[in-house]
Amino acid sequence: MRSVVWIATVLLCAPAAAAEVPPAFSAEEILLKSDEVRYPQLDYTVHVTITSTKPRAKERTSTYEVLVKGREHAVVKTLTPRADKGRVLLMRGHDLWAYLPTVSKPLRISLRERLIGDVANGDVARANFSGDYTPAILRQETVAGQVYDVLELIATRPDVTYGKVLLWVERNTRHPLKAEFYAISGRLLKTCLYSQYKEIAGRLRPTQLIMRDATVAGQYSTMTYERMTVEPLPDKYFTKDYMKKHME
Repeated sequence: MRSVVWIATVLLCAPAAAAEVPPAFSAEEILLKSDEVRYPQLDYTVHVTITSTKPRAKERTSTYEVLVKGREHAVVKTLTPRADKGRVLLMRGHDLWAYLPTVSKPLRISLRERLIGDVANGDVARANFSGDYTPAILRQETVAGQVYDVLELIATRPDVTYGKVLLWVERNTRHPLKAEFYAISGRLLKTCLYSQYKEIAGRLRPTQLIMRDATVAGQYSTMTYERMTVEPLPDKYFTKDYMKKHME
């Protein structure tokens, strides 16, 4: 059944030729509006469930509580499975540390490292594109009767999650449809489908992301967002001294 659903989705997202109509906004404005659709740009908390599927392997599911303050600070707390409970990631700017219950000192890690399945640390901890990538309007495509601006995003620094991203953004709503993620070498790493748009945290947002490995057939991860709440978060939540409390 999942294969049938995926094939139907691919057919739905297949591009059609379209007469080029110049967009009314710049690439930077389109990208910022798309970021605002995907996530609040203020402080917020959200629960994320990630299910990893691999051929001939048992599905793995983990849940996280993610606290985000502005665009530069985030905490990712592992809630389940029980064996991983208490693991915490702290992001400050482009710096990322992992706090583990069994290790006395935090570990410096990268945004590109794998969190679970096909999901990188940066996919959860630093999800906004604007600021980390220089956008350009690559082309225009029509998908299922809707016009999309296809943005090419080039990393502004070597320590961001991806070297390049292609992002399809619906012209009227600024809703992202899909993305392709590339390594610095230019190799396609994975694709992402933004789906299940629902009213959450004050507007329609994609609540399900399907990240599919570009090199392993049948391998993908599904990210589901729930209980997204916009509220001011204290600065102390995003300090190294507070991590032990997050681990409790």
